[in-house]
Formats: sequence, C-alpha cells, structure tokens
Amino acid sequence: MLLDAASLYFRAFYGVPESITAPDGTPVNAVRGFTDMVSRLVTEHRPTRLVACLDLDWRPAFRVDALPTYKAHRVPGEPDTAPAGVPEEVPDTLAPQVPILLEVLAAAGIATGGAVGYEADDVIGTLAATETADPVLAVSGDRDLMQIVSDAEHGGVHVRLLYVGRGLAKAELMGPAEVAAKYTVPIGRAGAAYAEMAMLRGDPSDGLPGVPGIGAKTAATLVGRFESWAALRAAVTDRTDTRLSAPVRAKLAAAEPYLSVVEPVVRVAVDADVRLDRPDVLPAEPVDPERLAALAERWGIGGSVERLRAAMAR
Repeated sequence: MLLDAASLYFRAFYGVPESITAPDGTPVNAVRGFTDMVSRLVTEHRPTRLVACLDLDWRPAFRVDALPTYKAHRVPGEPDTAPAGVPEEVPDTLAPQVPILLEVLAAAGIATGGAVGYEADDVIGTLAATETADPVLAVSGDRDLMQIVSDAEHGGVHVRLLYVGRGLAKAELMGPAEVAAKYTVPIGRAGAAYAEMAMLRGDPSDGLPGVPGIGAKTAATLVGRFESWAALRAAVTDRTDTRLSAPVRAKLAAAEPYLSVVEPVVRVAVDADVRLDRPDVLPAEPVDPERLAALAERWGIGGSVERLRAAMAR
C-alpha cells in the first residue's frame, strides 16, 4: 500500500474540525484524521507492506522548466511566474501538524519515502513500476494517479488506485477496466491513455492549459484512435492520416509549443531516486511503543493511536 500522504492529511485537516486540539490547545485535527485514515485503510485492506509517500518538492524544477504555468497559481503573490522549489502554501494550523503525524508514523514503524526533486506522485509511480513481488494499492485523492493502474503482465504486478477524492467513505477502487469505463479510454493501455487525455484536456488545478477547443470527450476519442502519444503527435503533421479531422488537426497544430513539452509534466516519473526511512514491512506492533505512548499523551490523540495499534495487530 502506497499512501499519498499530503493528499490524505490535507483531506483530514479539512474533514475534521479544528476544535479538536491537544491539551495545550494546539490543533491536532489533521493528526487525528490522518492517523484514523491509516488505521481504517490497514484494517480494510490488510497490507503487508506500507509506505507513506511524501512530497519533497511539490513543484519540481523539471516540470516548471518545461511548463512555467505548472501549479504557479498556487504560489501566493506569484500567479504566473512562480519559481520551482518554493514551499506549497499550507494553512497555518496544518503546517505544525505535519511533523507530529510523521513522528507518529515513525514511532509506529510505518515507512515513509521520498525523492529529492520529485512529488509524492512520482514516489508512488516509481515504487509501483519497480515492484515485482506484491500487488500494489495506491491511495490518493489525486486523479493524476489514474495513470499508474495496470494489470500483472510482462513480469510486473497489478496496480490499483483507491481514489478518495470524495472522501474515504466514497472511495473508488480503480484498475484499467474502471479507468477505461469512467473516462472512455482504451482498456489495454488505460493508464497511459488517461495521462494523454489529461494532456489534451488540460487541468486548471495544475496550471495545464490543454489544447484550446479540445474537451474531455474529444480528448478521450482522440487517444482511443492511436496506440501511443507519439503516434498521435506524428499524425498532426501527416495530412494523409485520416484519424484526425481537419479542424482537430488545426487545433493540435496551433498548440504544438504546448504539446511538445507537456508529456514529462503530466506523466508520473517511474525512475525517481526514492529513499525509504526504514524497511516497508508493516509491523504487527509499534517499533517504539514508549515514544508512541508519549506522543499520544502529549497531543491528546490516545484514541487514534489505539486504533492504529489495533489495526496493525490484526
């Protein structure tokens, strides 16, 4: 199981009231919510290995160099020209909670992983792509991770996404068949095709403009006609290729500067230098029970910690 940690703790922060505080009055709503999410996921899915994947750079330089608008609108005061490497704006009462929840994970013995210069999506993509022993379940509210789903073939393992964009209670388990059905992309390469559809359609939440005049439906139709992104790109300049109509070809040709750089921005990396802080085997009991007990007392999260211990012990 690969957790998109930031995706989950942001959801915990906004889903649990800030009135949930430690004995000293410090808000711990994200800590409690995140810890309870992990407990529920472990209880329901019984992973033998678990990694909480971290954003060591939420706006990597290689993506910004390719497309300067990438997530630029999320940087306060610099909506269009924000540099790479700046910290993401985190609510004032959430930022102090992140180190606490990381301490809880460490005391429990749950591995965290990151890669310098990469996002959590890339950490998840790399760990999923390089796994050869166990099936993989990624957990995230980020649709971008639809692109990692795959079936076990060519020596790999099957990879699924538990999409929690509407909350854990309404989580959707997505594999190639589900992604193909939901987005009308080819099932045989559903993950890759989803990424290509996103490139064409664009995504305002990530600062991706997309191709003007190409919406989600047209984008899905286009990627369904081609066996690869390279083949679609080649058809733009090949006027004998009847899979593109003249109006669509004109729209794609006009967007050539964008299309020529967007692929590495949208596709998750599968070769990041991922480092784990400990082995990823999920222990049956906390590795540092005294430290975990101290954290539970200091921050008033005894109930959440006990639920985590119980989930691990099953």
